[in-house]
Amino acid sequence: MVTSTVVYEGNLRVRNTHLKSEDTFLTDAPTDNNGKGEAFSPTDVVATALASCMLTIMGILAEREHIDLVGTGANVTKTMASNPRRISKIEVQFTFSKNYDDSTKKKLENAALTCPVYHSLHPDIDKDIQFIYPS
Repeated sequence: MVTSTVVYEGNLRVRNTHLKSEDTFLTDAPTDNNGKGEAFSPTDVVATALASCMLTIMGILAEREHIDLVGTGANVTKTMASNPRRISKIEVQFTFSKNYDDSTKKKLENAALTCPVYHSLHPDIDKDIQFIYPS
């Protein structure tokens, strides 16, 4: 079953449409690769998908175990390499809105690391994942 359609609109811009929801987003080439950088680049989407997937998997655990995860967020930093041009490193820094006991922290962190995107990324991509809880 087709998940999405992807259409080149010109000027290094692509419209991506999720078929079930009809939700769309644009991607642009980044400024360091001939683009305007006015939207996520495709590699930005990959890096961001990692954090989104990890939060989703933690959310599934949180709902099942009645853990309040609302307000938890992540900052994503992507590093590119050349020859060939590729993602060389993704840093994800999760900042939790609440502190949890050690057992809950371990469950959340372990759940995050089971995310399908994490395991789908090439092993040469350095993944630096940090979990930060309030004191």
